[in-house]
Amino acid sequence: MSEQKKVLYVEDEVDIQTIARIALEKIGGFKLAICSSGQEALDQVEDFNPDIILLDVMMPEMDGLETFQALKKIPFCTKTPVVFMTARVQTHEVKHYLELGAIGVIAKPFSPLTLADQVKEILGATTGG
Repeated sequence: MSEQKKVLYVEDEVDIQTIARIALEKIGGFKLAICSSGQEALDQVEDFNPDIILLDVMMPEMDGLETFQALKKIPFCTKTPVVFMTARVQTHEVKHYLELGAIGVIAKPFSPLTLADQVKEILGATTGG
């Protein structure tokens, strides 16, 4: 297998972080860094150098959309694919996220058994394989 892909997951709910860790590390084989806030993600993103960023939309203080816009202002992150993870998946909401520049949206609650495959599929689409 190729080198281990790195996922930066920004999520304020501890229970969801735990499920995502199992889904992405144990099932998916990803290297995972979890941030509990948008600011934490901004502080860690360059050191971690993720292949993809999974971003919760509804978070206190700096929400996912604000975090996304701040990440995209960092030259290092302009090409890093971002996927929003949200319960807000009505057609107009998904369209808005994609128009902002996200490469995908994963609905919450997500299935721990399929989350890693969803992320791999999105990564494969962005890297051509």
